[in-house]
Amino acid sequence: MSAYPKFQHGKSRFDQNTFFGRFRHFLDVIDPGTLFVTEKRLQECVKLLDQFKQGSLPPGVTDAQLWRAQKIKQAIIHPDTGEKILMPFRMSGFIPFGTPVVVGLLLPNQTLVSTIFWQWLNQSHNACVNYCNRNASKPAPVHKFIQGYLGAVTSAVSIAVGLNVLIKKANRFSPTTRLLVQRFIPFPAVASANVCNVVLMRHSELSEGISVLDDNGNVVGTSRVAARHALLETALTRVVLPMPILVLPPMIMAALEKLPLLQRRQKLVLPVHSLVCLAAFSLALPLAISLFPQMSEISVNELEPEIAAATDCKILTYNKGL
Repeated sequence: MSAYPKFQHGKSRFDQNTFFGRFRHFLDVIDPGTLFVTEKRLQECVKLLDQFKQGSLPPGVTDAQLWRAQKIKQAIIHPDTGEKILMPFRMSGFIPFGTPVVVGLLLPNQTLVSTIFWQWLNQSHNACVNYCNRNASKPAPVHKFIQGYLGAVTSAVSIAVGLNVLIKKANRFSPTTRLLVQRFIPFPAVASANVCNVVLMRHSELSEGISVLDDNGNVVGTSRVAARHALLETALTRVVLPMPILVLPPMIMAALEKLPLLQRRQKLVLPVHSLVCLAAFSLALPLAISLFPQMSEISVNELEPEIAAATDCKILTYNKGL
């Protein structure tokens, strides 16, 4: 029996009603192998999917080929704009391009300048990822993006610098305890800034609304209620995402640095630290974005009256973005 179910265009081959199904789906979404897909291969995938929609598939095309083609297209092309997403800002590029930033955030004995630099770089990367993977069913002005970016960077840097100053003034902590606490400072700074980043970057969705779709994928209307749900779900994933990344590595490294091998060979500390961060990042990203389906459902009764009047469906869907 084939490991691939019958192909459905625009759907996932994994059950999106369960966490495990979404987890397996997003492992596909973040697969870094799609970063190396050539333009020729991408166009072949797009053509194959177009032929499927038109009912003109060449003979011998399998469900496995169709699912792989859809995986490649969804990893590279934005579902709303139809444009290619820049490589560092794709979900498949989030781990390889984001891990060096995480390593920098968690470096011990940070100076004021290094703290500001790594927080700025992290929120810059997050802002671009949020923007490139947003719900783009409604156009948003560029100045909203700039406002969100400045707000996220300001909040992250302010919180991180403020906590660092407080810890350095806490005389009752021993040097070892102070170092351990400083390693955990990035989490509250990043988590709070991530929420600000999502809300500020996608604030226009709250006023303009986002498209809600029926069972056939047809747009029923534009809903501000659905936009609030989408932003809340995305903000929650951005709080959960840095937990394993910024909490587990400091705990693991505090234990590993006591090992005789790392005490004798200090040059190994950074490579080991990087591997620990990479492992935590690889686990945290699919776990966080699997909390909610990308295409979320909402009851028509919760939406605006004009939308309820425009459809006989009881449940509509919306793209919450990533």
